[in-house]
Amino acid sequence: MASPMDGFMHWMETKFMPIAQRIGNQRHLVAIRDGFISIMPVTMAGSVATLLNVFFRDLPNTWWGAGNAFTEACTQLINVNVNVYNGSISILALCFAFTLGYHLCKSYDVSPISGGAVSLASVVATMNFAPSFAYTLADVTPDAVKALEAAGLTGLTVTDAGAVTMDVVGSSMISTALTSATGLFTALIFGLVCTMIYIKLIQAKLTIKLPDSVPPAVNSAFVAMIPGVAAIFVSAIITQICVVVSGSYPNDLISEFIQRPLLGMSSGFFTVLLVEFLAQLFWFFGIHGMNVLAPITEGIYTPALLENLAVWNATGDLSQLPYMWTRGSFDAYTMMGGSGLTLGLIIAILFFSKREDSKTIAKLAAPMGVFNINEPIIFGMPIVLNPIYFFPWLLVPVITAAIALGFTYAGIIPPVYIQVPWIMPVGLYAFFATGGNVMAALVALLNLAVSFIIWLPFVILANKEQEKTEAAA
Repeated sequence: MASPMDGFMHWMETKFMPIAQRIGNQRHLVAIRDGFISIMPVTMAGSVATLLNVFFRDLPNTWWGAGNAFTEACTQLINVNVNVYNGSISILALCFAFTLGYHLCKSYDVSPISGGAVSLASVVATMNFAPSFAYTLADVTPDAVKALEAAGLTGLTVTDAGAVTMDVVGSSMISTALTSATGLFTALIFGLVCTMIYIKLIQAKLTIKLPDSVPPAVNSAFVAMIPGVAAIFVSAIITQICVVVSGSYPNDLISEFIQRPLLGMSSGFFTVLLVEFLAQLFWFFGIHGMNVLAPITEGIYTPALLENLAVWNATGDLSQLPYMWTRGSFDAYTMMGGSGLTLGLIIAILFFSKREDSKTIAKLAAPMGVFNINEPIIFGMPIVLNPIYFFPWLLVPVITAAIALGFTYAGIIPPVYIQVPWIMPVGLYAFFATGGNVMAALVALLNLAVSFIIWLPFVILANKEQEKTEAAA
């Protein structure tokens, strides 16, 4: 007679997992996932620059006060890192607009380069090109005002609070609020819609056909011409309708009604736990959970991380970071050793397992587990479809996420705001991802200890199962 567990496994395999696989292979979601993954070198460059300035500027200023000798000596290095940040995080939405269009067109076998360019142009068409802006300098002395005027700056106005407002006029300027993490959702929505318009028009043969003797590069450009023009005009028309009807540009509307609510929900306690639970559930059946959920983890939690990074660079105040849980939080607190926090399982096996097969696999998997690679232990133990390890596999990441969220919401540790390579060992990832916070590293180590405690009884249970099997034999 089949047990309830067997019935559950059968239902999951026949009903739930096929749906999950179809969702995970849906080409639009895959393009979003691959688009975010493609800009990882850019986000990593900006994150490394920010992290370096934490040690060159922010921490020394905290320890020794502003204007200390160490920070002054590192001025040029600090400026280099600022330039890197401006060339990476500040234009992230533009980079993503291109990579999204590229991958979406590639999935439809349409020229990806032209598609990426059309996606980028369509997103830029939604932006407010301001002819001028006001720049405010706080706490400026009268002598400083005279020095600014002597330097030829005009349009200076001294406010009642003692600050100076300077009107800067330019031919056309885009705020980095539109091109950075704040503009990611606009890039996602308009990039997706306009790229699909471009693709559908090409598939409908609404193109300019040139003779076969024309070089392929020229022919591709003419094929993309009519669909590309149409897609960009659609973006511009929608933008103008938004301005006329609401007085706001699309980015403002999307940020207020879509982006902020979604990012706010993403940091909710039960939302984080649900994402962790689903990722583990997919993995138990042999499907890469984080890949299936990548449109969520990359499409929502990555913008949250980048928004935190932008706020930190603007304010330097950790208490102002808006989102409690970001993409890096998963790696920092719930994936030490890989999904399921299997580094705790490896330690439990090495010290308490009596099964030679398990100990051999654990010894082989340990060096890779230190760097968060755990496919050898997932498929070697195996954990996949192994009822002994079903409950700890699901519970460990959920419980450790709850612990990290509790410390974060209590203000004991800051939210993750710096992207770090996912292979960073336990403790170090949390330390660097929070700008050098020692308490965050200790929370990561605490979670490793908790995972060990949860995994241990099931390792002992596996010992007993082995003993029963041997006795029966």
